[in-house]
Amino acid sequence: MSHYKISESGLNVVSLYTGAGGLDLGFEAAGFQTRVAVEMDKHARETLRANRPNWKQPEGGDVLRLTPQDLLNIGGLAPGEADVLMGGPPCQPFSKSAFWVAGSTKRLDDPRARTLGAMLEFAEALLPRVLVIENVRGIAYREKDEAAKLVEERLAEINERHQTRYKVSIAYLQATDFGVPQIRERAFLVAFRDGQHFEAPVPITGPNLEHPIATTWDAIGEMNITEAELKQLKPRGKWGELLGSIPEGQNYLWHTDRGQGLPLFGWRTRYWSFLLKLAKDKPAWTIQANPGPATGPFHWDGRALSVAEMARLQSFPLGYSFVGDYRAARRQIGNAVPPALAEAVARRIVSTLQGTSYCPRVHLAVPDKGPAPPPTPARDVPAKYRQLIGDHKAHPGTGKGPAALLRKPSSETALGREDLDAIPADLGGEEQAAAQVS
Repeated sequence: MSHYKISESGLNVVSLYTGAGGLDLGFEAAGFQTRVAVEMDKHARETLRANRPNWKQPEGGDVLRLTPQDLLNIGGLAPGEADVLMGGPPCQPFSKSAFWVAGSTKRLDDPRARTLGAMLEFAEALLPRVLVIENVRGIAYREKDEAAKLVEERLAEINERHQTRYKVSIAYLQATDFGVPQIRERAFLVAFRDGQHFEAPVPITGPNLEHPIATTWDAIGEMNITEAELKQLKPRGKWGELLGSIPEGQNYLWHTDRGQGLPLFGWRTRYWSFLLKLAKDKPAWTIQANPGPATGPFHWDGRALSVAEMARLQSFPLGYSFVGDYRAARRQIGNAVPPALAEAVARRIVSTLQGTSYCPRVHLAVPDKGPAPPPTPARDVPAKYRQLIGDHKAHPGTGKGPAALLRKPSSETALGREDLDAIPADLGGEEQAAAQVS
């Protein structure tokens, strides 16, 4: 039987797969202190050092090479003294697109899924008061829920060995409900050591609520961009000059026979975020970590988003900096948990741990700046693209397109690159990115 004691020095966090710190910033806003932050990516590690030098990081940051005692020593903790052990294991094996592309393949066979098992090993050694696992919705996807089952089985074993009462509660949360101006759904698996049930936080923005959903204008409408930045953010690649002809809030579907532009593409033959532009009066679509040159969302002015703009659309605090070039910064931001969403979860956890009344207020929520200006007018289609005008076949329909063909045994079908380019036509948000071929 294990003996553990509760920390008397305030609420603390041991953070795995910390990334740029989005989850930690939310918990920090709710009163937690990150004692240890484990992150392997060199740019993200430097980002954490630049913004939160008091968060201790183990050398190397590889969860699979560290021992529980390493973390306890760095954090100055004993088993049972960590209030929260949390992290978002790399999500690719658990995304909906992994199910779509792999079909019946067991996603836990993906080597990257080892990160989830490692997190559960740390949970047994540290015996935190709360275990928080954040991931894409697919970690508990109804049709392929191996990951959630693994967590439940391992926690049952831990309970038997240590007389704890961990029991998983799953909450599917939409970031726009908590003051984040971006459509991004995440799953939170939460287990309290003493068996308490995790109640999902109460939405604070939306129809019939006190505050409206945060928009892209609220977040970035008044941000200043230098001439040098504008030059760097000019759209590039084969389709860059076409972006200006798409109205804000629209994507390539504008230029199909069912849109209001020119018939340049077939209906739903491209991935949703292809030439996708933000609308000032709506939240952003999901900021992706590793997009292709034609992958949005793009600014309503027909350019790429700046690092500061992407960060604000994720609800990172103003002034939070990211180390590395544009690509490295975008990867950090796209992989992050929106801090305001994390704060909403943390505030519910605080009220449960301390037995206090729950306050749904989210300090990191992006504030309302009033009505957005009128849409930016679209420009004419450049002459170089007018040669594409013509009759284009539409996507053949559910179960008949390239994505469905990929799920069939290889002996039944062979796909060319032009087929792969169309795979994500019926996927949404961050699920598009994993299936996309640039």
